[in-house]
Amino acid sequence: MSGQGSPVKLEAPDATGLKVVVVAGQWHEQIAQGLIDGASRYLDSSGADWSLVQVPGSFELPLGAQKALESGADAVVALGVIIRGGTPHFEYVAQATTDGLTRVALDAGKPVGFGVLTVEDEKQGLDRAGLEGSSEDKGAEAADAAIQLALTLRGWS
Repeated sequence: MSGQGSPVKLEAPDATGLKVVVVAGQWHEQIAQGLIDGASRYLDSSGADWSLVQVPGSFELPLGAQKALESGADAVVALGVIIRGGTPHFEYVAQATTDGLTRVALDAGKPVGFGVLTVEDEKQGLDRAGLEGSSEDKGAEAADAAIQLALTLRGWS
């Protein structure tokens, strides 16, 4: 299972004063909504000031994240779903999304929590979406990564 070694239970630290934007793709609606719900629960419990911006799909996440950080966000939680199909499209979108989000984080010097599922089939996505019966909650995990790093960076300034 891909979640092997991940924290068993995430406990949100006090993130009061942090501005976080969740940027979420709209493809694969049930899985995407599960990711959003997981990030929402985590961010609500952290006390962060957060908002949601939806973009068409995972390929659009880097530009959405870039604009959110340029507009004053301290961190972004990027959520998306890419399911392998019968063409190389999967590899192109997954690579472009990953590279783009990495570039945005490095260029801005701010965290981008990576909650983009790259899965073989819908079942794998549902199992990671934080839905009832899911074994993982990747939306919450991405929010945790963004908050934890934002708090660490705040301590360095």
